[in-house]
Amino acid sequence: VMRTWVLLPAVLWCLTGVRCPRSTLFNTKGFIYGKTGQPDKIYVKLHQNSPVLMCMDFKLSKKEIVDPTYLWIGPNEKTLTGNNRINITKTGQLMVKDFLEPLSGLYTCTLSYKTVKAETQEEKTVKKRYDFMVFVNPFAPGWKGACNGSVDCEDTTNHNILQARDRIEEFFRSQAYIFYHNFNKTLPAMHFVDHSLQVVRLDSCRPGFGKNEGLHSNCASCCVVCSPATFSPDVNVTCQTCVSVLTYGAKSCPQTSNKNQQYED
Repeated sequence: VMRTWVLLPAVLWCLTGVRCPRSTLFNTKGFIYGKTGQPDKIYVKLHQNSPVLMCMDFKLSKKEIVDPTYLWIGPNEKTLTGNNRINITKTGQLMVKDFLEPLSGLYTCTLSYKTVKAETQEEKTVKKRYDFMVFVNPFAPGWKGACNGSVDCEDTTNHNILQARDRIEEFFRSQAYIFYHNFNKTLPAMHFVDHSLQVVRLDSCRPGFGKNEGLHSNCASCCVVCSPATFSPDVNVTCQTCVSVLTYGAKSCPQTSNKNQQYED
């Protein structure tokens, strides 16, 4: 019996835009509604557009609201306005185009609207805040070479891996047939056991990314951009601590004044 093993790099996870398990509410069009309280975590693949974030909750979207206004605050705690990368509509919908590491972080929207009491016609202004924690989820290492510049690298690379497995299986199957029929049984019999070829997943993350099951329990298998105060200089699956890092996706840790704690740039 011949058992053949092949070790191929495993490639990404579950996103083409956003497809990971999550608690966020969606409508039939795929828009993400806010929830009051703890921020929802949203994972976006690198260089993909983010989902559309709605500055209201699902229940409120079913009602008619009076004079609504929307104020979006970005990860840098500055007011967001529409530009070639940030798309904000008049109805409070936000989408980030071509998502990059520095765009990760907390997106907050404050919705203000008026209510009117039927008996007294008294107007009252209501404000609600919705928080969205948005993280970028990268392609696997070497995606440019494997995908020839394809934007959706996950599907392309996974297809290539499965195709390689099928071709290797076919090679050994044909070799077994040739040995059995063309060598007058002078050589030992060669057999191929169907489905014995194994494709093994190798976990790795691009520099600037890592995994954290505690912070990202609903995307534990994802390589997620390293948060501030952490960095990753190589393809390991965890981000290292560095208090000098203030941004997302750091690949190095700046030198500190503490001589007992040295990092490479």
